Amino acid sequence: MTAEVHQHSDKAIIERSRRDPEAFAGLYDRHAPAIHRYLARRLGRDLADDLMAETFLQAFRQRDRYDPERLNALPWLYGIATNLINQHRRREMRFWRAVARTGAGPAAGSADEGVADRVAAQGTRPRLADALRRLNRGQRDVLLLTASGDLSPAEIGTALGIATGTVHSRLSRARTRMREALGGIDPLDMGEEQFHG
Repeated sequence: MTAEVHQHSDKAIIERSRRDPEAFAGLYDRHAPAIHRYLARRLGRDLADDLMAETFLQAFRQRDRYDPERLNALPWLYGIATNLINQHRRREMRFWRAVARTGAGPAAGSADEGVADRVAAQGTRPRLADALRRLNRGQRDVLLLTASGDLSPAEIGTALGIATGTVHSRLSRARTRMREALGGIDPLDMGEEQFHG
């Protein structure tokens, strides 16, 4: 990432990209890793590559409608990515069923990455995946965006186009349902490796 990208807010990069489309690459450089992780956690790495490209393509096409009051574009990008995930909802359900059946992590890396964490996670991961699959879409979206750790509740609301209070209530309901399914374990206390392999 260039020093110039670090000096500018996302808002400034987007505004500059209206005159110089190549400047939009700065936004990609800044946020592509987070968006890719989120997509891989929801749908697996193969589809994440395609949907990450589609997320940034849609963002580029919609940059003239970007809210100039927002300095940080990450909630906006998560919103676009979540909408794309929701267009692939059946695939996501098949994905979570496969994780529940096999225990394999949704974003598993190389064989030697975090072996101890992965072994410990194997016992809970199938139940976690099955419980995630059973949440309604709104609860699952809020829970997984919260688990990503990148966004505040207000930013999650912005990403999903809902009020912050709705974020809190959906998160509360999701956590309650997940604790019931996981024998009292709060999914947000499990650690990111449990959620995401």
